[in-house]
Amino acid sequence: MKWQGRRRSQNVEDRRGQSARGSSSGMNPLVLMSLFKFLFSKTGLVVVGIVIVLSIVTGINPLSFIGNMAGGSSPLSNTTVPYQPTAEEDMLAAFCATILADTEDVWNKLIDNYREPTLVIFTNSVSSACGMASSASGPFYCPADEKLYIDLSFFQEMEDKLNAPGDFAQAYVIAHEVGHHVQNILGISGEVQQMRGKVSQTEYNEYSVRLELQADFLAGVWANHSQRSAAMMEKGDLEEALNAANAIGDDRLQKQATGRVVPDSFTHGTSKQRMKWFSKGFATGDLKQGDTFSAKDL
Repeated sequence: MKWQGRRRSQNVEDRRGQSARGSSSGMNPLVLMSLFKFLFSKTGLVVVGIVIVLSIVTGINPLSFIGNMAGGSSPLSNTTVPYQPTAEEDMLAAFCATILADTEDVWNKLIDNYREPTLVIFTNSVSSACGMASSASGPFYCPADEKLYIDLSFFQEMEDKLNAPGDFAQAYVIAHEVGHHVQNILGISGEVQQMRGKVSQTEYNEYSVRLELQADFLAGVWANHSQRSAAMMEKGDLEEALNAANAIGDDRLQKQATGRVVPDSFTHGTSKQRMKWFSKGFATGDLKQGDTFSAKDL
């Protein structure tokens, strides 16, 4: 892909190196009450004297010692080492911001009053409006906060574990998650969510498959219009995206993980289906051609 030197989106949150858990600097009221009772006992007064001596020797505020005793943060734990990404990670972050910018350009033209999503880059785990998630969950979109989440290490997993290398394969992943954002804006994902609990799990899984295949179609639509305007794609790029779609089909992943395939449990579609709908989106570039929910033959 010819992506370098192009505009990068400003809708990016870099949370690499940040813990997904909130700090525990606040004191539990019950613990604090018990601590005060102890401090004003005979034994407690001796402890207070020791704390004062330690604070004089170390130069640390004695309240920090007391806070630590009450279950607060350690007086030394506030010192954090800034995350130091590798040059390769920074290159991937720049790539993601560039692809996101290109999706903004395309969807702003195709959808009136398009709301641009935010891309959150994280490491290991992350907190979203949809709950906590780890890197093992893979990239995902949260409709509650309209943000895409990705640990850049996933791209290495695509190459090493899924045998789906290439920058356009990575672009396909981002475009697919943006596709979910488009579905959210259009109200499609909300309609599917409302079906949960109203139909059997097998039926709901089928709705989920159709939703995912439509996101693949929308990724293809993006690629079509992007190529027309930005011409980033080079020879072999389309094959990279199709290979990635093939690699993450439910049937292939289940076969690799368990040695058998259970169609009723599919939630994303088969390899063949995912390639088909991405290809259709890329070939037509027409949003009207992507009604996976009415399609009889997926």
